Amino acid sequence: MSLAAVAASGRIPDMGQVTLVDEVGVKERAARFQTRSIKKESKAEALRMVLSMIDLTTLEGQDTPGKVRQLCQKAIDLHDALPDLPQVAAVCVYPTMVGVARKVLGDADIKVASVATAFPSGMAPRQIKLEETRIAVEEGADEIDMVISRGRFLQGEYDFVFDEIAAIKEACGDAHLKVILETGELGALDRVRRASVLAMHAGADFIKTSTGKIQPAATLPVTLVMLQAIRDHYYETGRMVGMKPAGGISSAKLAVHYLVMLRETLGNAWITPEWYRFGASSLANDVLMQIRKQATGVYQSADYFSKD
Repeated sequence: MSLAAVAASGRIPDMGQVTLVDEVGVKERAARFQTRSIKKESKAEALRMVLSMIDLTTLEGQDTPGKVRQLCQKAIDLHDALPDLPQVAAVCVYPTMVGVARKVLGDADIKVASVATAFPSGMAPRQIKLEETRIAVEEGADEIDMVISRGRFLQGEYDFVFDEIAAIKEACGDAHLKVILETGELGALDRVRRASVLAMHAGADFIKTSTGKIQPAATLPVTLVMLQAIRDHYYETGRMVGMKPAGGISSAKLAVHYLVMLRETLGNAWITPEWYRFGASSLANDVLMQIRKQATGVYQSADYFSKD
């Protein structure tokens, strides 16, 4: 059965038939994206695009309603001296903070994303994961970022992982589902490819590298493998799936390299917040500093930007 037929039937694909990854080739190609020369005008456009793709994130045990309100206010008004900036794509918080974020963001064109399914470990019974997902959606989450059960996946229990993703997708209702693979725990790029294929066929709207709690988090080679899996899934099924590298992307320069890789792998159709996100907390400040530098010719002190 072709992958297109599998997707249409809702059945799990044969993991033994998933294309193997040339690790050496992937790493060499990923390294070349960092050597691209980008002209000033293109860089300015890329920085604004990166900013519009950020899921501004706070996922700490010490999060409070006040901290989330501050983050949401930053999302609405990124920099007083740069009034024409694009807004970030979303604010990402724990389920208990979704209602706070929803109230502050109001009618702003900024999504509320919520992690769920016992983030970051994923170590909870399925019923609890489903209930947490439903609570986040009822509180106003537009997007759910779930974690897969890595232990089950690494044991080869692909049916279990597939069914769990499909069940969470159903519990999301109209909310979009981003499936976090936690690639730092999967190890080999072949496993990253296999998990990407599994998640997409189970109904993921996005696939995401990491929780940001495990190192290594997002890397260019891992993201390239996931982009290639998305490309092949699109060729087989005609269904677009989004991509979200998260964790470890804190500089504007690196984020632009990710955009170059996105364009050369998936093309212009994916260069939009609808299909590509950066999961980050500190990236926005560095992008703002670079945009300010482009506008004035000098760097503004980091003290002029909120620490979040």
